[in-house]
Amino acid sequence: MKLYYNAASPFVRKVRLVVREAGLESKVEEVTTAVTPLKPNADLARDNPLMKIPTLVTDDGFALFDSPVICEYLDSLNSGRKLFPSPGPARWAALRQQAVADGILDAGILVRYELAFCPKELHWHEWMDGQRAKWHQGLDFLERDAAALAGEPTIGSLAVAATLGWLDFRFGDDNWRTSRPHLAAWFAQFSERASLQATMPKA
Repeated sequence: MKLYYNAASPFVRKVRLVVREAGLESKVEEVTTAVTPLKPNADLARDNPLMKIPTLVTDDGFALFDSPVICEYLDSLNSGRKLFPSPGPARWAALRQQAVADGILDAGILVRYELAFCPKELHWHEWMDGQRAKWHQGLDFLERDAAALAGEPTIGSLAVAATLGWLDFRFGDDNWRTSRPHLAAWFAQFSERASLQATMPKA
């Protein structure tokens, strides 16, 4: 299998965490891929018409996207403890955690794109404040739900870890830990996992 990736992408990191937690490192070739909202990637478009990463191409040439689909596919190949819980309350809790984490990222990435690609004099500050409000409310939800993140990793806790790591990487001055001590304590401990250490984004 081939995984088109960029180590700085939090959605990619979530997939890379699943690869490692599922013991699939030897089966997935990671292919560094550059993407930007301003320049189409024609090579990637052959496998993913949306030209986004992560994109996974299976051994039989079937391309999968986006990250929730890729993660669930990889977990179907996982011969150990599943990262997607069986149908029932635990599964819905994990999927909800993933949805909150991905929603925080959606808001954060929109702000990053505004800051990185829009001329400074055209920055829409009210709109960015609205996006920040979404990700802060998402973090507040995770703070209240922090106890549910404890225990063995699931797709939910892996998604949350990838999200918090990305906020540290791209918005280190946001100080999300200040009013969220339970979430911060969980993340500090969870970040000691080998999969988290191996996929740490670098500036």
